[in-house]
Amino acid sequence: MQSKIQSSHSDRLAYVYVRQSTLQQVRDNHESRERQYQLRERALELGWSATRVEIIDEDQGRSGSSALQRPGFQRLVSDLSLGKVGLVLMLEASRLARNNSDWHRLIELCGLSHSLIADESSVYDPREPNDRVLLGVKGTLSAAELFTLRTRLHEGRWNKARKGQLAFTLPVGYVRDEEGAWLLDPDVQVRERLA
Repeated sequence: MQSKIQSSHSDRLAYVYVRQSTLQQVRDNHESRERQYQLRERALELGWSATRVEIIDEDQGRSGSSALQRPGFQRLVSDLSLGKVGLVLMLEASRLARNNSDWHRLIELCGLSHSLIADESSVYDPREPNDRVLLGVKGTLSAAELFTLRTRLHEGRWNKARKGQLAFTLPVGYVRDEEGAWLLDPDVQVRERLA
């Protein structure tokens, strides 16, 4: 692993990419966030000086399904293109991208800029065929995992609907009674505002 890391890598920045998909995950999943921030220590262990390690965490609470709404990912891609980055660290492929086009674009940019990709246990050089295959498989599995999760949620909704148990959030101003019937909100202020 250490043989992949050259001074041409450690002379440039190491970016630690931190992301959780929803604000609820950011609020509730402290261990995941902590593990991601600990990747800074991994960069130091791999030979980067503390001044050359940057954390990209502005995509917290944003889905990895597209790069469009993730300024941190866009900054990473931009700096890779400019040759500023020697190492990209992430907890797992799904943190960087949940779709194949963003993931493979990142791998391609890392290869072109001679940048490495690392996780908690391995360092990958996208210019090496075996590493590139492994990175490709990791990205494919990440995209497939998202598809599987969506399918599972979709099928769960349909199953509830078939049983007559699917309930949606009521419009503002309504509440459900114990039997599930819609009633006007008993709060007088709510009813007055809506009127």
